[in-house]
Amino acid sequence: MADRSEKPAGVVRVGACQTPEILGDPGAALDCIEQFSAQEDGRGADLLLFPECFLQGYLADEQHISRYAFRLGSSGFAAVLRRLASVEQVLVFGVIEADDGRYFNTAVVVDRGRLVGRYRKTRPLPGESVFTPGEDYPTSVLHGARYGVNICSDTQFSEPAAMVAAQGATLLLVAAQNMMRRRTATRFKHLHHSMRAEPARETGMWLVSSDVTGTRDDRIAYGPTSIMSPQGDIVAQVPLMTTGIVVADIPIVSR
Repeated sequence: MADRSEKPAGVVRVGACQTPEILGDPGAALDCIEQFSAQEDGRGADLLLFPECFLQGYLADEQHISRYAFRLGSSGFAAVLRRLASVEQVLVFGVIEADDGRYFNTAVVVDRGRLVGRYRKTRPLPGESVFTPGEDYPTSVLHGARYGVNICSDTQFSEPAAMVAAQGATLLLVAAQNMMRRRTATRFKHLHHSMRAEPARETGMWLVSSDVTGTRDDRIAYGPTSIMSPQGDIVAQVPLMTTGIVVADIPIVSR
């Protein structure tokens, strides 16, 4: 790992990863997480964020979901955690979760192979009816910085970000997956930032988003993966249609 003494005092260093889309191959997704965590750009980060449903791949298809969903208390997910025990950064990544006969679009927080947090998407899109909406807005603290999670379309509504901010959070992590049909993707590729800037400005939180990039059949994912200030300004972004990491030092403040 890079010498963390190089990081200024009073900040938490957060990295957002723009990854290829990986479908139905959790082992390859874990390989990707390990590779990103070892990259020079990410080695000094305190936390790395990965896309929505990243572990198994985002398909809102019941056959895919029933095949690959994990119960977070299962031996299968315990094996996932063991794979990540050597990663020094806190990891936040998307998981298709099974629980009591229901499925959830979930983001987990993993610290050196320990599951320390979970957020379930509260605003699934109409095409995501296979997922049960979550009900809670948990937050976590890293080196004195309180943060919470939204997932993709959550940011189209004011409540998910506001509920995180109401707990004193100054950082919002947004796991996204925008592999869209080409016409839709082209229309939205420059709108994602304006949509995400609104909850940043409304709540005064920094907003860090992670997305996939690439093509699949008649679909394309441009990104974007970026870091926004509380004023909604882009302070760092992975270029569209490339994989990589952007890192920023987020001031630690209490609210």
